[in-house]
Amino acid sequence: MTSHRSPLRDLVLAALFLALGLMLPFLTAQIPEIGSMLLPMHIPVLLCGFVLGWKWGLAVGFITPLFRTLLFSMPPLLTALPMAFELAAYGILTGLLYHLFRHKPFSVYLALILAMLGGRLVWGAARFVMFFFGTEFSLPLFIAGAFTNALPGMILQLVLIPPLVLALRRLKVMD
Repeated sequence: MTSHRSPLRDLVLAALFLALGLMLPFLTAQIPEIGSMLLPMHIPVLLCGFVLGWKWGLAVGFITPLFRTLLFSMPPLLTALPMAFELAAYGILTGLLYHLFRHKPFSVYLALILAMLGGRLVWGAARFVMFFFGTEFSLPLFIAGAFTNALPGMILQLVLIPPLVLALRRLKVMD
């Protein structure tokens, strides 16, 4: 990392990513189906993992949907719980995979795609566990929720996040 890295700087950036995760869903709040498709809460968490690493990515990812539920009652708690694990996985995986692949061509895309897949698998596992507590879940619901309905958001993430990460790298905000 750069010589400008400090715990206070990391805390401030983590707070910024958390705030973005809380506020970006308001852009799609009038039409919840659009929010489910564009996944606005995921973008700051993925960026946090890239910029601050897996520890902050984990924390911001896990806290964001739960805080949003506590503050705004959206998403509903039964949606926020598996999302907390999913977003925590995004934060961990982007941080670890980017660190692992950072000197390889297309490292940002590789880390992002693997993190997106891993996070969706964690979401499915969390939803599967919730199935035993009376929530509805099946393989078709998993495929629809994790991939089919989320495809526009996944494309948005693939278009938006890599250029942002590369720009932050050029600005020496991150390694």
